[in-house]
Amino acid sequence: MLAKKTSKNQLTLPKSIAGRFEDIDYFDISVKDNSIMLKPVRMTPAESTIESVRDRIAALRLKDEDIDKAIRWARRKPA
Repeated sequence: MLAKKTSKNQLTLPKSIAGRFEDIDYFDISVKDNSIMLKPVRMTPAESTIESVRDRIAALRLKDEDIDKAIRWARRKPA
């Protein structure tokens, strides 16, 4: 199959390929061995991610001090 690059550097995926990814809107793009690689990516809304983190923190019964301590630990300079 061929796909032509437009004057605006856009490619249209052939219908037979795009049809295999109907529920995917985003692709991670990379170059490997002079080939363009497309990997489907499922985007998660930020709100649901934040809520899941908050739910996990609550389930672990972490306190604000625990989180502050963990952040300081993660940001420390290696010895």
